Amino acid sequence: MTNLFRTPGEAYSHVAGEIDSVFIFIALIGAFFFLITQGTLIWFALRYRRRRKDADEATPYITDNRVLETIWVVVPSLLILAIFVYGYLVFRDSRTAPPGSAEINVTASQWLYKFTYPDGRSAANEVHVPVGKPVKFVMTSSDVIHGFYLPDFRVKQDVVPGMYTTLWVEPRKTGTFDILCTQYCGVGHSNMRARFVVMDQQEYDAWARHEAGEKKGTPSLADRGHEVVEEAGCLACHSLDGSDRVGPSFKGLFGRRVEMSDGSAITAGEDYIRESILDPGAKVVKGFQPIMPTFKGQLKDEEITAVIAYIKTLK
Repeated sequence: MTNLFRTPGEAYSHVAGEIDSVFIFIALIGAFFFLITQGTLIWFALRYRRRRKDADEATPYITDNRVLETIWVVVPSLLILAIFVYGYLVFRDSRTAPPGSAEINVTASQWLYKFTYPDGRSAANEVHVPVGKPVKFVMTSSDVIHGFYLPDFRVKQDVVPGMYTTLWVEPRKTGTFDILCTQYCGVGHSNMRARFVVMDQQEYDAWARHEAGEKKGTPSLADRGHEVVEEAGCLACHSLDGSDRVGPSFKGLFGRRVEMSDGSAITAGEDYIRESILDPGAKVVKGFQPIMPTFKGQLKDEEITAVIAYIKTLK
């Protein structure tokens, strides 16, 4: 929803306006009931104050008021439900990236963010994106927990070692914005800052061409993943054409609902593929034997990320 006190064009992103509106909605409800309760308290204190020292009137014996009690239970319950539904809808929008979002991989470490673009280019503490286009950050940490926070866009996500987390944003304005770390990650925590540079499309295209020229010959992330898959011998057991071998095919794997041998089912995302590489016996696909060896200690985090990027292309 549009921010209550600002026009949509003044928000840095659609989600930022929605999140602002949720907080303002809750604040207005709180302010309304604060004024009602405190105003009633003051009025009662004045209206029913003891007027004469010699007055000795008995306090009326009032046991209940069903109408007042019903209103006092039903109205706050409905408001709490409204806050929950409104908050959930905004939370869902803020957590679900639109289809076709550009993906940028982020590796957090003490004390910097490394950004890797799909074409294989990488940069430390600075990421460039075009305005008006959704971008999804796929993040992991190489050491401790970090917090990827874009305050101007009201979005934050913890970056955790050993797993992948995601965050997306669709900037509406050009400019340079801060990326901060919200988890205390060591002595350099306060200096762990990066720049989120939003450019208009023409400027971004020119910048991308220049960067591509500087990094000429660098394989894309998916191409690097293909190299790792071949070097590690994965294709001896997994096909690329959809046919089953000793293990299930890589084709169409990412994002698919996979049934496990224990009867459960899971959507094949980044974390599932990572776990299958490092601990293949944890979740065994139905119809296959748990014979895959672990690649723990053999593949680096960057190589696993590249393999995942490659599998994503096999639709």
